[in-house]
Amino acid sequence: MTPAISLTDVSRHSDAGVILQGIQLHALPGEFICVLGASGCGKSTLLHLVAGLDAPSTGSVEVPGGRPALLFQDHALFPWLSAGRNIEFALERRGVPRAERRGEAEELLRLVRLPQAYDRRVHELSGGMRQRVALARALAQGSEVLLMDEPFAALDAITRDVLHDELSRVWSERKLTVLFVTHNVREAVRLGQRVVLMAPRPGRITREWTVDIPYPRRIEDADVIGLAREITGQLRTEADGHRGREADDADPR
Repeated sequence: MTPAISLTDVSRHSDAGVILQGIQLHALPGEFICVLGASGCGKSTLLHLVAGLDAPSTGSVEVPGGRPALLFQDHALFPWLSAGRNIEFALERRGVPRAERRGEAEELLRLVRLPQAYDRRVHELSGGMRQRVALARALAQGSEVLLMDEPFAALDAITRDVLHDELSRVWSERKLTVLFVTHNVREAVRLGQRVVLMAPRPGRITREWTVDIPYPRRIEDADVIGLAREITGQLRTEADGHRGREADDADPR
């Protein structure tokens, strides 16, 4: 099966040094992969490469199905437009005829459980509702690949829990390929079929886990907690090793 996302020996350099090094990551169609790592390990850079917002210094990035949809932590909705018109903007960019846009926008709002929100302005929506509209707008781009950069990090625990359920449902119904960046270990275990761990400086993949816990999952499930504890232990080991390397580099002897 041809991967929906393929990164082969990818590195990314900047004036400050090497950001990513030797990244090998392949996502099958319909797969949900969560990417974990400490701040500064290059998770967002990896996502930007897949999105086509940046180019690798070496190696190749392939997304055979075309440009992915991208959802950030900041919903980035246009505040002067209604929820429905925000979605129609993406449909217009995709080339959907004017006569069809409202119907498609309303269908996408139903998909994210906001059927009455078409005419509501952004300031009238809660944080969770804004992220649902942002998800609907991302889906309006028509891509089968969805990239998500810590989209729920700014939300309270209850709203985040609800949106985990909604995302899992939309992913399953739409058969999307999802690459989800987070620093929240339990979130990664709850959502992903596979969890990939990145270490910093340079950013590289050090380990991955296949999550065999049946759906639906809850953040408080014993199996989720158990695997999250194992992954957290590995994160601590990586962090300790990184601090040790920094101390060695700083030692003038």
